[in-house]
Amino acid sequence: MTAIEVFGLYVGLFGLLFIILKGNVGRLRVQKRVDLGDGGHDPVYRAIRAQGNAVEDVPIFLIGLGTLALLGASPLHIHILGGAMLLGRVLHAAGITQMPGLGWGRLVGTVLTVFTKLGTVGSVFWHVMA
Repeated sequence: MTAIEVFGLYVGLFGLLFIILKGNVGRLRVQKRVDLGDGGHDPVYRAIRAQGNAVEDVPIFLIGLGTLALLGASPLHIHILGGAMLLGRVLHAAGITQMPGLGWGRLVGTVLTVFTKLGTVGSVFWHVMA
């Protein structure tokens, strides 16, 4: 696979994650009979935040990943960053929806997300300056 194809793979995988997170919000809203917002139900609120956190973090990451692919980063480099971010977002979403407080999934997912974003930004700068 080329770097652009690997990038496309992660665009698709993150799109699938977004669909799953959105579907979970919808499922819980139907189950709790909530039209808008969370209706005061903690599980609905948590599902909304899991989706919202992904929407806050993933788009800028994908812009960076696509930029790396266009700048000539290796497919392996794209895979490492994409895989780490995907794992981080899945762990975070599972952690935030499953237990109150800062559970291990949420903590590890957050740390992995931050470091992956930093690695992506650093890699973009490296490729631009090289």
